Amino acid sequence: MGRLLALDARGELTTGHVRLVADAVGVSLRTVWRWLAAARAEGRTGAKGRERFTVTPQVHARLVLWCGNAAAVHRELLAEARAAADDDDVGEQSDAGEAVSVAVPSLATLHRAIRRDLNPGQRAALAGGEQARRGHDVHLRRPRQWRNACWEGDHKHVPVEVNLHGELVCPWVTWFIDCATNAVTGAAITPHAPSRDAILAALRTAISRDDEAGLYGPVGGLPALVRIDRGKDFLSRTVTSALGALAIPVHDLPAYSPHLKGTVENLNRCAERMLFASLPRYTHAPTPSVRRRDRTKDETAPLTFTAFVELLLEWVNWWNTEHTSPALASRTPLQAWLEDPTPLEDPKQGQLWAFTLEDDGRARTLTTSGVYWRGRYYVGDWMQGLAGDGIKVRIRFLPHHAHEIEVIDAVTGARLGTAHLADAATDEQRAAVRRTRSAEQRRLKKALATAEKLRTERYAAVTTPRTPEPLQALTAMEADAELAAADGRDLQALALPGLLPHAPVPDGWVLPRTRAHAEPERADGGPADPPA
Repeated sequence: MGRLLALDARGELTTGHVRLVADAVGVSLRTVWRWLAAARAEGRTGAKGRERFTVTPQVHARLVLWCGNAAAVHRELLAEARAAADDDDVGEQSDAGEAVSVAVPSLATLHRAIRRDLNPGQRAALAGGEQARRGHDVHLRRPRQWRNACWEGDHKHVPVEVNLHGELVCPWVTWFIDCATNAVTGAAITPHAPSRDAILAALRTAISRDDEAGLYGPVGGLPALVRIDRGKDFLSRTVTSALGALAIPVHDLPAYSPHLKGTVENLNRCAERMLFASLPRYTHAPTPSVRRRDRTKDETAPLTFTAFVELLLEWVNWWNTEHTSPALASRTPLQAWLEDPTPLEDPKQGQLWAFTLEDDGRARTLTTSGVYWRGRYYVGDWMQGLAGDGIKVRIRFLPHHAHEIEVIDAVTGARLGTAHLADAATDEQRAAVRRTRSAEQRRLKKALATAEKLRTERYAAVTTPRTPEPLQALTAMEADAELAAADGRDLQALALPGLLPHAPVPDGWVLPRTRAHAEPERADGGPADPPA
């Protein structure tokens, strides 16, 4: 229409121009002439707009206040309109009740306006907040690079209960994946929440290509970048110093941004769907009942921790060697790795043993009892013939692994060998200690529950706006007895010095002399000489 108006303004508009436009847009010649007349008269080139209700900032604020409840917002608008109508005396009576003169849309109109003016992400944010809104965002893909250009690491809480020493635990897996080939370079499994020792163990397995078990094959080497989230264990000094010693930068991503490390997040999702969902004692499995008793009742025999680790490592091997992906042109990660001509870089021979180990920070003496560290002695068969000459050594250890340490020469820096705890407890002793600790934990838990029950004040239910009355009936004698028992347990009150009177000072003690008057002056005006 803008072109036709321009031709009309210059006097060049003909019926042929109008017919060309009508044939192009698929309407009749009369329709185009009518559009042209409306454009001349009203100055519009599009369809005539209708007056409709829109979601204003005020209405949007009400929706945020009511967490997206459109019916509650509609009731609030009606109430305000009725109040304004009563104040102005403009209401009219009808058979259905009092009508409102102020224009308030119907509930269906409000719903249509919300769907039209707010996108799905904004509507989801009204009820679920920012996390729900992110589910409607579009994320870009990083360009695919070469092998070992970037690794991504993450922890995955396995929703499967396994048997470890008679107790059911849900393991954790820490693994690293190559972003270019989707090959899992290394993994470490712990029966509890992982820490920096699990990260270091997984990194050592990922970097080393001399895999004795053959789980990862030729996959490995030194990456150019490691991308992680803001987990405090990933950003610990131990991990960053270990990677920094090999000149590997660590890119810490913003918190709560899983889309920025989508490769390892996809690995976590695939592992749960392809492996964990088929294992016994899968905690995310659907249940026939919503009752808590039926949901927690599972008679399936759990896997042992060793059997679970074996199945997980077999799945990792299957992922690398047999699983194909459309993103890799229907190739396996191992095929994509082998077909990549990028040269690999491995750490120097003998350097990997010290990788992921913390330094004790001081020199120690190798004695006939071994190496003394943290109140314990560590010995090794290689120490025979070396003790007694005052050899200075340094200790390197893996965090939380107190059963063994690595000993190096403090002068030359050469590795001497591995030392184990000299008086390590037997398996029976450790089992007895675990049972004792569990019993103490149950006793303390029961005591805390009893104390919480005594501390909680219960009140009577009210049906009118008044102060509730306490329900716990307590006599004055019971209150005095409980307070007296509490005073008897207060050791700090019993230890006050006022409870023990001071004994008289013995005669042989020299007491400090009190200075009641000013110091005497000499005849010349200066201070008097001090006493001998």
